[in-house]
Amino acid sequence: KQVTVALHDKREFEAKVIGTDPTTDLAVIKVDANDLPEAYLGNSDNIKVGQWVMAIGNPLALSSTVTAGIISATSRNINIIQDRYGVENFIQTDAAINPGNSGGALVDLNGAVIGVNSAIATNGMTQSYIGYGFAIPVNLAKSVANDLIANGKVSRGYIGVSISEVDAATAKAIGLGEPKGVLIQDLVKDGAAEKAGVKE
Repeated sequence: KQVTVALHDKREFEAKVIGTDPTTDLAVIKVDANDLPEAYLGNSDNIKVGQWVMAIGNPLALSSTVTAGIISATSRNINIIQDRYGVENFIQTDAAINPGNSGGALVDLNGAVIGVNSAIATNGMTQSYIGYGFAIPVNLAKSVANDLIANGKVSRGYIGVSISEVDAATAKAIGLGEPKGVLIQDLVKDGAAEKAGVKE
């Protein structure tokens, strides 16, 4: 697989796809060229709700566009990755993100990349920005990229359980003081959890 990469200075390169990870909607590509600009990768574990950020990309075919906003939420699951083992842990921001921003950087005010723009909240008709966008945390992207570069695929361990959130009604029914934790609904036969003695 090959893709064409167009740089800000109008140079274009054919890039080789090193690997893809559908469970996080990420890929690694390789460009054979010298003196390419390099982005500084920050630490997405340190971000805070309310922190100012900027989204960079090519929305609606408008190249090199920057929008500003704040981090509205972290660890969002928006149910867009259709893989059963999809990993959704999005940074939510009100910096305007539109079609064409995907793959662009979400940066903090120091210019450090803290996320990879990935999705938008939309009314489904216009497919354009209506208030919130979502970015993959850069720490997740770094982990996936390292695996793809080293092995061409991402290896993950699975406990072997199906779980549901503990809501207020469930917590009250089983005598918990507050709704926290998860409820094991099902076990994968001969999976790690079953072998360790975990019960439904």
